[in-house]
Amino acid sequence: MFTENRTVQVHHDYRLDTDNTLALASTAQRLVCLDQVSQIPALQQIAQTEPSRWVLGGGSNMVLAPYIAGLVIKVQNRGIRLVSETATEVIVEAQAGENWHRFVSFCLEQGWLGLENLALIPGTVGAAPVQNIGAYGVELEQRVHSIQCWDLERAQWQHYTAQQCEFAYRDSLFKRAGAGRYLITAVQFILSKASGWQPVLRYPDLLQSPKLQHTINARAIFEAVIEVRQAKLPDPKQLANAGSFFKNPVISQANYERIRAQYPAVIAYPYEAQFKLAAGWLIERAGWKGKQLGPVGMHVRQALVLVNYGGATAREVAQLVERVQADVYDLFQVELEQEPITVT
Repeated sequence: MFTENRTVQVHHDYRLDTDNTLALASTAQRLVCLDQVSQIPALQQIAQTEPSRWVLGGGSNMVLAPYIAGLVIKVQNRGIRLVSETATEVIVEAQAGENWHRFVSFCLEQGWLGLENLALIPGTVGAAPVQNIGAYGVELEQRVHSIQCWDLERAQWQHYTAQQCEFAYRDSLFKRAGAGRYLITAVQFILSKASGWQPVLRYPDLLQSPKLQHTINARAIFEAVIEVRQAKLPDPKQLANAGSFFKNPVISQANYERIRAQYPAVIAYPYEAQFKLAAGWLIERAGWKGKQLGPVGMHVRQALVLVNYGGATAREVAQLVERVQADVYDLFQVELEQEPITVT
């Protein structure tokens, strides 16, 4: 059911069950789809009358409530273009609705390098900067050139450089600004040509990959990352999940030394004069790897991944999260922070 508003259709009581990778049953009171930026004026007219707004990309990093009042904006504009190039670098623009992994693969095929460590991360290009996605030694902020977005509060275009995005670990200006203010429409990336490319191979999983024992190039890293992720992480199409559910906690050196004295095998990495603990290791040590609470649980192969075995609700997800957080804190006096955004 829908009514039309110029070039934008307003869908009422729209089911989002298949639009979130946790497969939570959810209904949006109203939903509009952004297929092209020319729809922005019509979309703004609708959005400015709504008491609340949420922006939805691939739904891979969200915990959806059973009913979402207000307006959900589903971003699905597509397109990739080469903006400029030098002898060693390129600037590439991708529209926000592009599938992230397909974009990474496309860049690799064109010889635009630097995103290979971020292969197989679910979601869309537009959602990637909100969380400042990262994996295997690379964070998105290292590759972003600039971001174009529509400010729904001020009804105007905004153009942000990477520095202006205020990126932090799994955080950004867009995440802190509040739900539904910024509608990212396109992201520009600064990537390398082969002559200027350097591999990022700091993580043991990559260093030990058979695919990288003889040949080290961007294609080999891309394939190794895919292999490692597939071995550790369940495919959301086969077992509903939102990927890594908790941030790796960053603690002081003193706290790290305290934990290491009691648990010498603790997995941690130096991070800006502090230490980043492997949340999956903490969760596994707290006894939650493979453990289930009703229809939800922590995955049997990767304790960091919360999975929905079928029919779970946002409330049941929250109950499991609280239990895991409490057990990890009791054991290590370390607080785990949820990574996915809770949409209420």
